[in-house]
Amino acid sequence: LDDEVVCRFRGNNTVMAKEKMDYMDVSPKQVVSAATACIPFLENDDSNRALMGANMQRQAVPLMNPEAPFVGTGMEHVAARDSGAAITAKHRGRVEHVESNEILVRRLVEENGTEHEGELDRYPLAKFKRSNSGTCYNQRP
Repeated sequence: LDDEVVCRFRGNNTVMAKEKMDYMDVSPKQVVSAATACIPFLENDDSNRALMGANMQRQAVPLMNPEAPFVGTGMEHVAARDSGAAITAKHRGRVEHVESNEILVRRLVEENGTEHEGELDRYPLAKFKRSNSGTCYNQRP
């Protein structure tokens, strides 16, 4: 921790020496759910509008041609990673081959200060699999 940290004091956010504090939040985003944290400018919204936005996100269906949002909150990558639907490499490596149904990654192993190639990891992609909510998802490379 830094010598001074952001904290709440009498309802206001402030910076204070860590020795003066008893408790602190791990993250200010803990107050809301993952879906609510993805609503841009939430702190400036009316509470009814924020509630409506969170409910609308819960009812959303997957896109056939997804694209990046124009405005984001920075929490989108966290929601994608934690959902388990996005594939991330388990080890550091180099992508060797990509097909519509799998990605092959060659591990890069460092020993004694030198880097050499290791095992080949296979990451199968789900193609039009049914989800528990009755929708279907398709992973693209």
